[in-house]
Amino acid sequence: MTEKEYAKDLLSIGAVFLRPEQPFTWASGIKSPIYCDNRLTLSAPEVRNHIEEGLAAMVSEKFPDAEMLMGTSTAGIAHAAITATLLDMPMGYVRSSAKDHGRANRIEGKMTPGTKVVVIEDLISTGGSCIEVVDALREAGAEVLGIVSIFTYGMKKGLDRIAEAKTVNYSLSNLDALVDVAVEENYIVPEWKERIIAFRNNPADESWIK
Repeated sequence: MTEKEYAKDLLSIGAVFLRPEQPFTWASGIKSPIYCDNRLTLSAPEVRNHIEEGLAAMVSEKFPDAEMLMGTSTAGIAHAAITATLLDMPMGYVRSSAKDHGRANRIEGKMTPGTKVVVIEDLISTGGSCIEVVDALREAGAEVLGIVSIFTYGMKKGLDRIAEAKTVNYSLSNLDALVDVAVEENYIVPEWKERIIAFRNNPADESWIK
């Protein structure tokens, strides 16, 4: 499947909300004309199958030496589990913080130092949470080969963070493909596409909000 076909899937199940007229506020405080909820793919079997097969193919193509998949908590866990099943690989996940009970684990699943790991993420925006996972795995001795994700906004901050962490991300789809499909399929008018891209290119400049 192509980037635009994955984008069409996400739009078809309402996993992406495009709302320049009523911006969303992300947890970071950024005002955004778009909100992507890839958790909704889990309850849409046909789309879910496309995504998991795509993630599995991307892991095999880009990281043929991978020995284990690690999901980001919480959104990447299910996708890592299904993709690992398709590839017959071990998987685990990384908590946002260590447990305050039991063995106080942050990394769940048996991973020995030196294991070649691919991180499975649902969404890349500013890249902060994903890089925290990469750092935690490296601290535990993993060799992180890279990241495979469902969707990326392609924001400069996220791209810079990934580069600074000396890793790489491959996504099934991205914002450019999505807004093209959204216009073609009449989800949005062309002017909204321009405003959404303007936001992505410079989130700090809120002139796209009218």
